[in-house]
Amino acid sequence: MKVEARIFDIVTVFAVVVAVIYGVGTHLWMPYGIEPIGTIALILTAGLSLMIGSYFRFVERRITHRPEDRDDAEIHEGAGDLGFFSPGSYWPLGIAAGAALAGIALAIGQWWMVIVATGMILITVGGLVFEYHSRPPQKT
Repeated sequence: MKVEARIFDIVTVFAVVVAVIYGVGTHLWMPYGIEPIGTIALILTAGLSLMIGSYFRFVERRITHRPEDRDDAEIHEGAGDLGFFSPGSYWPLGIAAGAALAGIALAIGQWWMVIVATGMILITVGGLVFEYHSRPPQKT
């Protein structure tokens, strides 16, 4: 996971540099001073990428090295199952519908519909997470 952490570190540094240039540039050349929305968006982008890169560094120390992390790895070492992906789950469709409803509700300013869509998203995410969860065996 070193490569992934480095990628997000590069994004963090880039976003910080661009935020400084953007803030100074708008302060010098705009009549109303620093443009706050773009500057804050760039700072938040840097913070988010820093959090993701830090998580990757944290996980990297706790897992065994993957073939992608070693320079001497062979292609066949990365073969095999990558995980379990549900072939026929309808939960992602519900998540997408809730997100679309939330976006439309935000666009037209219907706050009650945003609350309904958020509830829909939370319910469908819970359904997706626990789709293959089975309860522990009962003691008799």
